[in-house]
Amino acid sequence: LAIRKTCGTMLTKFESKSARVKGLAFHPVRPWICASLHNGVIQLWDYRVGTVIDRFEEHDGPVRGVDFHLHEPLIVSGGDDYKLKVWDYKLRRCLFTLLGHLDYIRTVQFHPNATQFDWILSASDDQTLRLWDFKKRSCLCVLTGHNHYVMCASFHPSDDLIVSASLDQTVRVWDTNGLKKKQMGGFATDGSAMMDPMRSSSANKNNPLSGINVQSELFGSNDVVVKYVLEGHDRGVNWASFHPTLPLLVSAADDRQLKLWRMSETKAWEVDTLRGHANNVSCCLFHPKHDLVVSNSEDRSIRVWDVSKRVGVQSFRREGDRFWIMAAHRSQNLLAAGHDSGMIVYKLERERPASAHGTTNKIYYVRGRELFCHDYSRASNGGSGMDIPVASLRRVGSQAQTDGIGSAPRYLTYNQHNPTEGNVLVCS
Repeated sequence: LAIRKTCGTMLTKFESKSARVKGLAFHPVRPWICASLHNGVIQLWDYRVGTVIDRFEEHDGPVRGVDFHLHEPLIVSGGDDYKLKVWDYKLRRCLFTLLGHLDYIRTVQFHPNATQFDWILSASDDQTLRLWDFKKRSCLCVLTGHNHYVMCASFHPSDDLIVSASLDQTVRVWDTNGLKKKQMGGFATDGSAMMDPMRSSSANKNNPLSGINVQSELFGSNDVVVKYVLEGHDRGVNWASFHPTLPLLVSAADDRQLKLWRMSETKAWEVDTLRGHANNVSCCLFHPKHDLVVSNSEDRSIRVWDVSKRVGVQSFRREGDRFWIMAAHRSQNLLAAGHDSGMIVYKLERERPASAHGTTNKIYYVRGRELFCHDYSRASNGGSGMDIPVASLRRVGSQAQTDGIGSAPRYLTYNQHNPTEGNVLVCS
């Protein structure tokens, strides 16, 4: 059965027990989450009912990265066997394997604009990132520049950008516009038509290297160029994430710090440092619904930070298990975190508004920073009733609050013992 409990204001919707979870991905539509484990198994869970739908077990060694395709029934995974595998979860088997990396693969991701680009991005301990065309089953380009393990890489949700984090203590932002134009135009940079690596022709049979860009393999590609190199962390950087809409980045490192960065068209710079974790920070991301950063760490805690105030607002601790990975749902207010003995799917706070039944035909509820009374007896024109504003719940002066996490009223009680006065107790 699914476990549901409240810790502070964090609401745990589901919890699993397994080997160490190193990679997580939410399905974009279904109530599924994919977890890649340190023992080489990939688990597909239904977090709503708490059951394992399927298991995939072809990797040899830990599987560190996993992702769902936005539209097709596909999962991509990358592991310590240097292999990327693309799986069809309807057919319940591996479709093909992509080879090229020379060391552990840390993260994998399908392009977020899946209708336009058949791309997969991977980051590896071989100090490179690679872009793959999974329809052609070929490597598009190799991104070189880091001089230590590349711990993560991800696409920007809407712009032609990639961010990568490395143990060389830097975060790099890459511009993929050149590769995009090359792919959309269908021509190579020298003007000749691009060769289809899957094309079966006599030239392919006679030349084993046809369809492979040897120069790109050896020296990297100029189709994707470094736009910014962000330096500021004192130790290796484990994770970096784009803000979904604003020109912001957040990074997490072994110096126990998170850093916020802002980008313009020409430069990027450090905005602030978030301190509070007591050990290596494993992962960080911007909350998709709130102005928050969420991070987790080997100090066994998940921390929530207010981006505008740049302070920690919440901390959730787990005894005995270090955290390694996080994921956020694309459209729902759901987060997931992987740790040494499984994973949790959770919300930071309850979404239902505080409410309580009043006298006959009346219900009191909170919307935003206002207390309303919904009177069912005053229904008209087929409606269910009328909303009547009762009071403003905004604090004034020095106690004024921004609309942050945990600041909304959580409990509302109507005094049934003295209905003539209509007393309502609101607690945040």
